[in-house]
Amino acid sequence: MATFFGEVLSVYSRAVEEDDDELDDENEEDEQIRREIEEKREVYIEWYPDVTQSVSSGNCTLQCSDLIIAVGPNASGFLSAYVLNTESWDAVGHVSLWNEKSRCTSRQPPLPGEPACRFYRHRDNPSVLMCQSTCYVAEDQLFQWADKVFGSLLNRGLNVMVLSDSPVAEYKTPDNLYGSAVPFLRSLKSSAFKDQALCPALEQPNILTGLPAAVLSHCQVHRIPAVLYQCYTDVIGPDTVTMETYKPALTSLSKLVKVSTVLYPGITGIMEYFS
Repeated sequence: MATFFGEVLSVYSRAVEEDDDELDDENEEDEQIRREIEEKREVYIEWYPDVTQSVSSGNCTLQCSDLIIAVGPNASGFLSAYVLNTESWDAVGHVSLWNEKSRCTSRQPPLPGEPACRFYRHRDNPSVLMCQSTCYVAEDQLFQWADKVFGSLLNRGLNVMVLSDSPVAEYKTPDNLYGSAVPFLRSLKSSAFKDQALCPALEQPNILTGLPAAVLSHCQVHRIPAVLYQCYTDVIGPDTVTMETYKPALTSLSKLVKVSTVLYPGITGIMEYFS
């Protein structure tokens, strides 16, 4: 502001100061809301008492040579039908999380039939872990899931196999799939995985998303041998034909634990469990 004598004076504006105060209050309120949302959407790994002693806070102490992860009702049903029913497996942990589609917030073991993410350990070969995931993991929770699960394991000598369901409508190809053999498998692997995959590789421009992609990306970054088998199916719910599509994986699984080569007689109950 210029005076009569031409002197320039600074102008004090109460309006600007009040606006700044309101902006600071809004920023603090937004920050508090953001922290509350982040806390609510935190991913937790709950290990049960028989393994809690071997998983100390902040230390990777759980010995694991092979981790098999099944994502989706058919992949999880396959493990139940061909693997988990044939040997003695103990439930050793689960993931608790909250998002718009999942309410797995309880620190207690999930109830039968409830969408969840459960971990099992082979009683005779405790270095083998199985994970069945039928709950939805939101995009902002994927990194947490992979980071916390693998953060509980010794990565040295670890091998990972992922089985995943996907609608055939997501599969991109210039060819007409009408009349083709659906469901079918495609594979992706990390650069550290040196063995031959059990099915053709996933063709470009197809991409993977969700939890399977997050796990494979984590393994790629940390140089963990990992292979992912993606089943493309035209059936949304649990289906015996789709489950049997994963049977080539039994070749690798049979080297670790005893597996069944025929469909488990209680498959109907398993389908109802994962539906």
